Amino acid sequence: MDFVLPHLFFLLILLPIFSIAQSNGNVTVGKSLTADDNSTSWLSPSGNFAMGFRQLDQKDLFLLSIWFAKIPDKTVVWYPRLDNPVPRGSKVVLTADNGLVLTGPQGDELWRSITIIGTVAYGVMSNTGNFVLQDSNFNNLWETFKYPSDTLLPSQTVERFGVFYSRKSETNFSKGRFLLRLRDDGDLVLNTINLPTDNPNDPYYKSGTTATAGDSGTSSPGKQLVFNNSGYIYVLRENNQTFPLTKVTLESTADFYFRATLNFDGVFTQYSHPKSSNANGSWTALWSIPNNICLASLVSTAGSGTCGYNSVCTIRSDSRPKCTCPKGFSLLDPNDEYGSCKPEFIQDCDEDEIRQQRKDLYSFEELINTDWPMADYAFLTPYAEDQCKQSCMEDCMCAVAIFRGASCWKKKLPLSNGRVDSRLNGGKAFIKIRNNNFIPHPDPRMGSPKAQVEKKNRNNLILMWSVLLGGSVFVNMILIVAICLGIFFIYHKKLKRPMSNVNSMETNMRCFTYQELAEATDGFKEELGRGAFGVVYKGAIEMGSSVPVAVKKLHSSFQDFEREFKTEVKVIGQTHHKNLVRLLGFCDEGLQRLLVYEFLSNGTLASFLFGDLKPSWKQRIILLLGLREDSCTYMMSAAPRLFIVI
Repeated sequence: MDFVLPHLFFLLILLPIFSIAQSNGNVTVGKSLTADDNSTSWLSPSGNFAMGFRQLDQKDLFLLSIWFAKIPDKTVVWYPRLDNPVPRGSKVVLTADNGLVLTGPQGDELWRSITIIGTVAYGVMSNTGNFVLQDSNFNNLWETFKYPSDTLLPSQTVERFGVFYSRKSETNFSKGRFLLRLRDDGDLVLNTINLPTDNPNDPYYKSGTTATAGDSGTSSPGKQLVFNNSGYIYVLRENNQTFPLTKVTLESTADFYFRATLNFDGVFTQYSHPKSSNANGSWTALWSIPNNICLASLVSTAGSGTCGYNSVCTIRSDSRPKCTCPKGFSLLDPNDEYGSCKPEFIQDCDEDEIRQQRKDLYSFEELINTDWPMADYAFLTPYAEDQCKQSCMEDCMCAVAIFRGASCWKKKLPLSNGRVDSRLNGGKAFIKIRNNNFIPHPDPRMGSPKAQVEKKNRNNLILMWSVLLGGSVFVNMILIVAICLGIFFIYHKKLKRPMSNVNSMETNMRCFTYQELAEATDGFKEELGRGAFGVVYKGAIEMGSSVPVAVKKLHSSFQDFEREFKTEVKVIGQTHHKNLVRLLGFCDEGLQRLLVYEFLSNGTLASFLFGDLKPSWKQRIILLLGLREDSCTYMMSAAPRLFIVI
């Protein structure tokens, strides 16, 4: 017993020394951390900060980082700039030659601390939140404070040419679209950047700490951004004067944590958090710059602004922006609410063949005090509101019209720097959107869409003959001679035959009322296609049984619609051939002119010729001989409106 007591006394003396050694923040060369569910960390002596792997929401992904260790949300204050988080099983090790080295599960190097001169003796996780690599003489070889991510801590400084970037989103730690830097002229600025080149756009915030001459003398340029130990942030000038950023009175750093973060939305904000576990356990914003980033971002024509292209920025009560897509647009990336918005339709100038039709295709969504100042291509003044809307409606290039005062601005896509601004005094934005009953714009990558009735028939016929005549010269000559002879004889036969009038043809076809055709098409619900003269709808009529039909409704606004109606009744009504579409009836009621055709269940000649399966030359010659027999008469009188069923 006498022997044991002295040894116990000796161990009790050494125990505090061991405890101090374990919590002094030192990390020896060769120590490592592994990314897994039971990852350990390197703590600072006070226990306020820890370095290690933070497990992200995706349970198999981790972030090498430094965080506040004593608060519930473990707020991250530093991380290496990587494109992606690291997978489970990754490891960081402290080496003598390369400092911190991060490797993947297979041993591939993912990141290392910047090349250093000297040999690392150990690392130190300090009470300030700075992780430092030192040599055996206690000289700093590398430190996280010199390579900030998106956050500054008390006692940290940024020198001239120093920069740090925002993250991409609250949970995405890759490089974002904003940066803070102290320029060589001493000005502290905030910029948006063009990824992936990092080329900065013009600043949306400037401290103004440059060398300038004024009435009070020449001001000295800034040389350093300082976050002092008391929690105050300022730009230190060369003459040791300061330009304060923190303009509020702070609580003691003994009772509160402080940090300043360039948030993913571009707002630079200082926060405080009580150290006491009994106090409110959340971060409080003390101040931020700029005060309204939605309005501050208008500085140049480059870039999308605070939000993505075609988006609208609204400032919240906490001075943080909110980005929304206007009606008719949706997020390009559904997971990035601050990103660009894509139009849900494509405005095609080719399809707007008649100006009067556009009011049926489009309508306007009205927004108050909203503008995209950088997308103008036309300015009209003096102009009335109705004139502004009509001008945009009739212009296939116009996506948005802005009306304010007696002036009109027309804008095209993409729209940039969108914002809500009360200073616009009730100015209106008219966003052109497509009505619900539109024909989707064909995607060229998906191949040709199903052929539609009367879709640019003249061009299709030209292409049809080009395909038929696209063989050898000898075959082409035979076909041309046969066509010419057939047309010559049929044309002379036609001249000798008296023309029938519409009234005589009407006796051979059924005359429908407008109400009958409205019921047959279920209120003109299912649109098959549209052309220069009208719109074609699918329907069904009772002729002993339900017969599918195609009902063509002519545009009454078209100046020659009456002649078009009579021509189709005369020509198609008197033409009967197995390869030609049959006119079943018509409607001639008031100003309504409608034609009822048999429904083309097998598609058109164009779909046969230009589809994926091309016909052989034998099939083309058989087709041509069949056309020559009866259809040439129709081609002489109304070729652009030819419909042939195969």
